[in-house]
Amino acid sequence: MTQAKWRESAVGFVVPVVVVALWQAGAMLGLINPQVLPSPWAVLLKWIEYAMPLTAFDPAAGSRLAWMFSGELLIDTAGSMYRVVVGFVIGAGLALPLGLAMGSSRTMYNWLNPMMQVLRPIPPIAYIPLAILWFGLGNAPAVFLIAIGAFFPVLMNTIAGVRQVDSIYIRAARNLGASQSTMFLRVMLPAAVPYILSGVRIGIGTAFIVVIVSEMIAVNNGLGFRILEAREYFWSDKIVAGMISIGLLGLAIDIGMNKLNNHLLRWHRGLET
Repeated sequence: MTQAKWRESAVGFVVPVVVVALWQAGAMLGLINPQVLPSPWAVLLKWIEYAMPLTAFDPAAGSRLAWMFSGELLIDTAGSMYRVVVGFVIGAGLALPLGLAMGSSRTMYNWLNPMMQVLRPIPPIAYIPLAILWFGLGNAPAVFLIAIGAFFPVLMNTIAGVRQVDSIYIRAARNLGASQSTMFLRVMLPAAVPYILSGVRIGIGTAFIVVIVSEMIAVNNGLGFRILEAREYFWSDKIVAGMISIGLLGLAIDIGMNKLNNHLLRWHRGLET
């Protein structure tokens, strides 16, 4: 990474550092009720405790202490990420071919678009009672809600990408004698990729939001469940620690998706390599 990029990245830390410093100062001066909003130091200690691997006595190993698989934070993160990945793959896997079909076929678009526009504004949270009624408790209703949350961003961006292909490309391909399948695979689909990847990025973000809500309702582990548990016992430091964990995980996912988009779209004009 060049010095300019390091400097650009460092600028983004200025505001968070100032906010945390003011927060800590307010807590130390007694201006903030620690039961309502614990200090950053208390949150950090709780976060470390939350993330620490657990130890347990292993009878098979005599008096030796054996490290367990992971700490509570890692278990919750793994559970949340599993639901996000499965739900997103299902939602995007259904949305992508449907979006390509609706974008490339006016008939399909006219038939299906009214129904999609009716269903699209309904938030995934509204499906919670039906999800529990249909699938019970556990991973199934959470995955169902995540799939709905990921479905529409991918669908709408895919439709927009296919339908907004520059007509110059289409006329040029026709003049060169391209068949309909070649037109779709070699012209329309590549031109729509930036829109599709934008939809994927938005869909993953939406899936991560939905998983936190669904874990507060239908499952007994995950980051959302842990925050709800901490609320019931009024562990405000653990609530904030869980929120920060969600924010850091979401930031990591977004950075990863941005790098993937830049790699896949390095041919796209205006994008620096």
